[in-house]
Amino acid sequence: MSNVAIRKMEVADVQQVMEVEKASFTNSWTTDIFYQEITDNPHAYYFVMELDDTIVGYVGMWIVLDDVQITNIAIMPSFRGRRLGEKLFHYTIRYAIMKGVSRLSLEVRKSNMIAQKLYRKFGLVSGGIRKNYYTDNQEDAIVMWVNLT
Repeated sequence: MSNVAIRKMEVADVQQVMEVEKASFTNSWTTDIFYQEITDNPHAYYFVMELDDTIVGYVGMWIVLDDVQITNIAIMPSFRGRRLGEKLFHYTIRYAIMKGVSRLSLEVRKSNMIAQKLYRKFGLVSGGIRKNYYTDNQEDAIVMWVNLT
């Protein structure tokens, strides 16, 4: 898909990002959280994925020293299955490496086998369980991580 672009998220993007967020997660973030992340958090880096000038996905991460924590990543459900999540995650890893990060981690729902398969494709391994991590249904999260150096 040559008409896919990934760029830094801007304040003007938050409403479209919220559409992706609400379509992707049962316990979605608020617009205020996104505004705070992109305007007030010096550790936060957020990017949007556009297809024909429409935001179809986004990713957020915190970079602290040489660690990066993926805060969230989502592709609009109607655009899944086109390897867009893979492209966005690959971009995220390349960006983290460019920033000098040596370790990447994230949490993923225990039931989200599709996401786990994607992360394993990039070398992430399970590093533990966060019991009752998700507040909507008390599902456990699997902590996954990879050394990037």
